[in-house]
Amino acid sequence: MRPVLVVAAGEWRWWLRSRLALAGALLVVGLLLAATWVTALGMQAERAERLHHQVEAEAAFRAQPDRHPHRMVHYGHYVFRTPAPLAALDPGLDPVTGQSIFLEGHRQNTAMFAATAASADLGRADTLSPALVYQWFGPLLMILLGHGLFAREREAATLGALMAQGVPGTVLVAGKALALLSAAVLLLLPLALGTMLAVAQGERPAAAGALVATYGLYLACWGALSLLVSALLRRRAAVLAALVTLWVVLALVLPAVAVSAAARIAPMPGKIETDLVMLAELRRLGDGHNANDPAFARLREDLLARHGVQRAEDLPVNLRGVVAQFAESRLTVTLNRHADAQRAAEARQAAVLARAGWFTPLVAVAEASRAIAGTDLAHHHRFLQQAEALRYGFVQGLNRVHAEQLAYADDIRRSSDSAAERRTRVDAANWQLLARFRFEPDVPVARIGRAVPPWLMLVAWLATLAAAAVWAGRRLAP
Repeated sequence: MRPVLVVAAGEWRWWLRSRLALAGALLVVGLLLAATWVTALGMQAERAERLHHQVEAEAAFRAQPDRHPHRMVHYGHYVFRTPAPLAALDPGLDPVTGQSIFLEGHRQNTAMFAATAASADLGRADTLSPALVYQWFGPLLMILLGHGLFAREREAATLGALMAQGVPGTVLVAGKALALLSAAVLLLLPLALGTMLAVAQGERPAAAGALVATYGLYLACWGALSLLVSALLRRRAAVLAALVTLWVVLALVLPAVAVSAAARIAPMPGKIETDLVMLAELRRLGDGHNANDPAFARLREDLLARHGVQRAEDLPVNLRGVVAQFAESRLTVTLNRHADAQRAAEARQAAVLARAGWFTPLVAVAEASRAIAGTDLAHHHRFLQQAEALRYGFVQGLNRVHAEQLAYADDIRRSSDSAAERRTRVDAANWQLLARFRFEPDVPVARIGRAVPPWLMLVAWLATLAAAAVWAGRRLAP
């Protein structure tokens, strides 16, 4: 073990004397600290603002005066997706998927107010977050530190002297790998500080630790790649050129190719096409505002027969409210079917993209990072589903008030009879049926579970590169 530590200490002495290595390290660390600070402040402000808007939206809904319940169905309500604490380190999809949804009767609206335009890879790089700094610039620092590990020894004619003294190539590989690993650990300190701040804001330590471990695996992969190429090639210029080329291919070219391939392999239908199909289906369901629509004739007959009356006016419930409930239920089934199909298409495309992690570790680490941070596609889909559950709940609650508290005779005359119109206004206390909405990330176990497949990809990358580096160490020659 001592020879390994001696080799590692020698590398650290050289790095500390090298102005280029020291300047590169300080630049990346400074960039990390700045990105962490700026992103954390931005996401904290976003979280506070969205929570404020959520509270205001709920207060505005509940503060409405006495009125017809169906007017409140169309008055609607806003819900906001507040970012998770770890979103300060990896905003993920937050800037591209929309932050709020307007909930109203008879339709499912899409999320809106995205900070930037969405892209096919569901997580574009419009802002320099700590996650992107680690994904793009972390490898460059590992390349800067690792490209001369063996090539420098060859050029200085010290490699042969070391091996002549009986130092095996595997010991040299282990010592230099330990030096790179310790450098990666130091590079992770800003991330660890960021996760500690997230824990202070309510994040679970398990998720915070998993995020640090994810980037530790990623940096270790690039360290192993630098070690391998430096052991194989003889000159530092060739090693540096090869590693930079690999960085361009693995960090820039292949992720872009993977996005295009995912869009072709798992294409999604256009919005106009799907909306036209859905609208055609909805028209066949009938107009829930018209109790005499032929689509509800069977409902009307069954209701009259069940209560043993001949006229809608004699029913113990308001036929128009019952029709509104029935129509909203059928309509929601159709809306949910189309929404589920859209989410399934997005998930298929995301799954195709995720498999590109076998070809480039950047895709794997990005997938794992977003999953753990609670900013991935699964969280966006859960936000849509929770928003829809809230929408359906308050719309049907208001339809139930319509059916049970308003007289049918007053309801059909309220447009022409001011007294009937006043009687169809229900007490504003009914607006309290709106449930409180606060979006929270999944529990750490679920998030970490989704990160396991990309973790396996990173482990496979690291194991392959480490085995290749050991093989190269055994064949090491001056």
